[in-house]
Amino acid sequence: MKHKILFLLLFISQSLFSQTDLNNVIKGGELLLSGLSILKISKSDAKKDNKVIESVCVKNKLNDRITFRIVGKKDDGEDITKELVIPKDGKECLFVLPKGIYTYEILLVNKEIYKKGEYKFEEEVVITVKEE
Repeated sequence: MKHKILFLLLFISQSLFSQTDLNNVIKGGELLLSGLSILKISKSDAKKDNKVIESVCVKNKLNDRITFRIVGKKDDGEDITKELVIPKDGKECLFVLPKGIYTYEILLVNKEIYKKGEYKFEEEVVITVKEE
């Protein structure tokens, strides 16, 4: 009988310690998760106020290389012209591009205009050029 009571007391004390450890782990996980969510919110707020785009990438899925050209204006009226030469099945990127509306042209190897239009760049984007 004494052994049963001793065993029961030992079992209860061990289960209490393990619950305390489990509670500490859960609370630690909650703190870590809330800290990460605060960091994510602060980064997303910074991106909204930013006047530049970190990257604009263009993928080429055509059978030959292409030239991707964009033309736009800065806030002060200064012209911005960027040009990328993208090989077949390649990908090229522009970094730190001011937000705004740009006119784009996609030129083939023979200097023929494949596609032309306007695009409003507000956030990071990957443009895929493929046959229609």
